[in-house]
Amino acid sequence: MKYFSVFLLAANCAVAGEFTALLPELTGKIPPRQHQAPTGSEFAKAVSGVDPHQREQAILRQIVDGNIPAFLRNLVPVELKYRPPNAKAIRATIFVMPDYLAIGSNKDFLRIPMNLETATAAVRRLGFVLPTKKMVDAIYQQSAYHFVPEPLPAGPEMRSTAYYRTHNAMIEKQAQARGIPDGPLVSGDKKDVVMTNLLASRPGRIAIYGWHRPTGAPIQPLSTVHGACYADYSHGIRLVSSTALIDGEPRPISEVLQDPSLAKIVSDEGPIRKLAATTPRDPEDFQCGLNASHPAALEFQLAP
Repeated sequence: MKYFSVFLLAANCAVAGEFTALLPELTGKIPPRQHQAPTGSEFAKAVSGVDPHQREQAILRQIVDGNIPAFLRNLVPVELKYRPPNAKAIRATIFVMPDYLAIGSNKDFLRIPMNLETATAAVRRLGFVLPTKKMVDAIYQQSAYHFVPEPLPAGPEMRSTAYYRTHNAMIEKQAQARGIPDGPLVSGDKKDVVMTNLLASRPGRIAIYGWHRPTGAPIQPLSTVHGACYADYSHGIRLVSSTALIDGEPRPISEVLQDPSLAKIVSDEGPIRKLAATTPRDPEDFQCGLNASHPAALEFQLAP
């Protein structure tokens, strides 16, 4: 499985050509990281004493300003397929960040959990989407490296910046011990925040899934038990490009997800019936304090 995704891309010349042409468009909304941007350690220290609302605002500010490691900008192709009854298989190629969204530099970064409002604002500003459960499974199966999940003790501390830092350090320690580099597709280090039809019937919730064990079985079944304002150390935000290749042809994932004839390629639920209903739509729909997509939410500044 080592470097499986890179091999897959090189082996399919047609997909490789489409990917090369698409790459500037897929990542074009991510601003360049500024030289003075805080590292992951500096960011964690700056927000360690602030309230959760301020921390979410600070997270969003850093993400939309492009303070993410350079290696996350090198998207990796992941293949999915579906065979309709009495028809040939349809193939999709999605393009995903190789690890979960993080704040900082290549040398010092923090994989950063966030609540649904912040995640929604971030993925929209950067031109991406959240994955479906089927995408998460495919990402795990095609990962070059699989981390072994390392849960921390449950309790109120799960939502603290200290837990965020501790868990990130555990992942880095495992990466160093096993020789897992930054760049190839990896999984098993976090649960995923996902899109699902369950959110249309359970508004105000966040959907999480995954954190696969070495056996391939997820620790976390698809769940909407937590409110949209909830985030803890185990959650990760995996960005998926908003464009996919369907049998080699570029298509917006939002269209594919709502097309009854295509949706099962990327979603084991079939069409996501009310895609807009799965995430907050207007300022009145936000429940976690300050609307994370409002300009005022970006005014929080890190202390020098």
